Amino acid sequence: MKIEPLGDRVVVHPLEQELVTASGIVIPDTASGEKPSQGVVLAVGKGGVGKDCANPSEFLKVGDTVLFGKYAGDDVKLKGKDGKDVEVKILHLDSVLGRVS
Repeated sequence: MKIEPLGDRVVVHPLEQELVTASGIVIPDTASGEKPSQGVVLAVGKGGVGKDCANPSEFLKVGDTVLFGKYAGDDVKLKGKDGKDVEVKILHLDSVLGRVS
């Protein structure tokens, strides 16, 4: 399924973050504090709606890895090309904290 975000919204596929200590103990993200999450941009809106009418494509492009707050945006389930459910987040541009390079 293809999704086209409206206005200043960005569709992001969150990356799983699981910390493992040197001794092999897995620390779930719920125990690691309120650190920003990472994700890959799947689609960007064309701007024109929102607080400052920013166009996300001026700042981000599909494939960029970005940081965003753990509770930012809306969680949505979509069907992937293989028919499996894919969880994505739909964020406003101002919820994106930065781009990872």
